[in-house]
Amino acid sequence: MGRPSSTSMAMSRGLRRSLAGFTAVVLAIVYIPLLLVLVNSFNSDNTFGWPPPSLTLHWWKVAAESTGAREALFTSIQVALVATTIALVLGTLAAMGLRRTRFFGRNVVSLLIILPIALPGIVTGLAFQNGFRTIFGIQLSIWTIVIAHATFCIVTVFNNVQARFQRLGTNFEQASMDLGAGRWTTFRLVTFPMLRSALLAGGLLSFGLSFDEIVVTTFTSSPQDQTLPIWILQNLFRPNQAPIVNVVAAVLVLASAVPIYLAQRLSGSTAEGLTGAR
Repeated sequence: MGRPSSTSMAMSRGLRRSLAGFTAVVLAIVYIPLLLVLVNSFNSDNTFGWPPPSLTLHWWKVAAESTGAREALFTSIQVALVATTIALVLGTLAAMGLRRTRFFGRNVVSLLIILPIALPGIVTGLAFQNGFRTIFGIQLSIWTIVIAHATFCIVTVFNNVQARFQRLGTNFEQASMDLGAGRWTTFRLVTFPMLRSALLAGGLLSFGLSFDEIVVTTFTSSPQDQTLPIWILQNLFRPNQAPIVNVVAAVLVLASAVPIYLAQRLSGSTAEGLTGAR
């Protein structure tokens, strides 16, 4: 059977235009509501009349002075930083361990590491709540949120590191060992530099995932520990709070978009950089 010619594989002009139109419609459906949130955060009409009669920074000033919003933002940053640190350490060690060893059930272990990212958040949250309270007798706190977030953040780091290992192979490390370098020297001078951008991408993605997680957080937080997404949910329908919620939502969109953008740039590959997106 002969190979298809490049002419037969090329898309027709009509098909290209159809795909471009379909892509534009999908992007519009996704991003127009986000743009609406950003514009309404500057809308001088507190009932969000459209088009906005004028633009103002008043709601941003009010949101900046909101103690509840600031405390929720600080809690989200704390949780995301600690969960990301745990994920970087455990995810990297798991990927390195499975890469270097062969044993019965290895594929099952790999599946169990990846599984938390595929489970519905409500199932994960309910399971953690039952585990913390019933089995371990632990009161819900900021640390139970961190542990729950770390479970799906580990998957992001694990996937990124595994993909990098598969792409680069073991030739560089074997060459280093053949030249007399020990395991630690090989890791410091060869392995870690190869993993650096994958770790940065995984860490940034983990931070973004943890920062805007709401379902699992609902089941694993105490009434005193309120992350920013939880604060938004609780204030969304309160009188006079909607403009402030729009400002906080706009900040959340920007705070989530920046890590994703940086992760994609650092990974150098969309497929690798966005693996594990929840």
